[in-house]
Amino acid sequence: MTLGMSAVLEKDFIRSSPKMQSRPKSVALFNAIKSLIRPGISEETLNKEIYDLGAEYGVRSHWHKRVIRSGPDTLCPFADNPPGPPVFEAYEADFGRTFVLGNDPLKLKLRGSLEPVWNTVRNRYREDPDMTGDQLYAIATEEAERAGWVFGAELAGHLIALYVKKGNTDKINSVGRDGLRRHWILKIHLRDLEGRFGGFYEQLLTI
Repeated sequence: MTLGMSAVLEKDFIRSSPKMQSRPKSVALFNAIKSLIRPGISEETLNKEIYDLGAEYGVRSHWHKRVIRSGPDTLCPFADNPPGPPVFEAYEADFGRTFVLGNDPLKLKLRGSLEPVWNTVRNRYREDPDMTGDQLYAIATEEAERAGWVFGAELAGHLIALYVKKGNTDKINSVGRDGLRRHWILKIHLRDLEGRFGGFYEQLLTI
């Protein structure tokens, strides 16, 4: 089961490195969500339960839908009819994790590859932070294949309306119109070679 959330932090955290503060709160929420994941629960029901739980963590609005997928749905990239992520009031912090119910060895292996692939792609980015979105996407695809999987989406990350994808010549290390450094999100979506299931790992790249 794959969960993707786009959350925004309470204003109390905004004054001090809001992007850094948003990730710990997202991690705390995801740790609480683990207790909700169980065999037989539908994506729709889990979506509602996560929505209710999010209220306890200060979630009050939504940038887009929470993405909750299981079984064959894990093959779908975000753009394919996504089911919605919460907002912690002002700064976005996209965050995604994959959980395996049961003991299927191949699914566990794919899940176990997600974080190492994410870390490898992040480390290669740090070696050349001036690379473009196109270059980073090529690296994500290469590392997915090196780990024995297929990269499962046309995006490997984004800002708001800016994407890590083929053809993007924007430099990851560029600044926005306000002169401030942009902070990108790195998405790793792996699929098994036969196209039966996939997994997802997402969090901030540049912090």
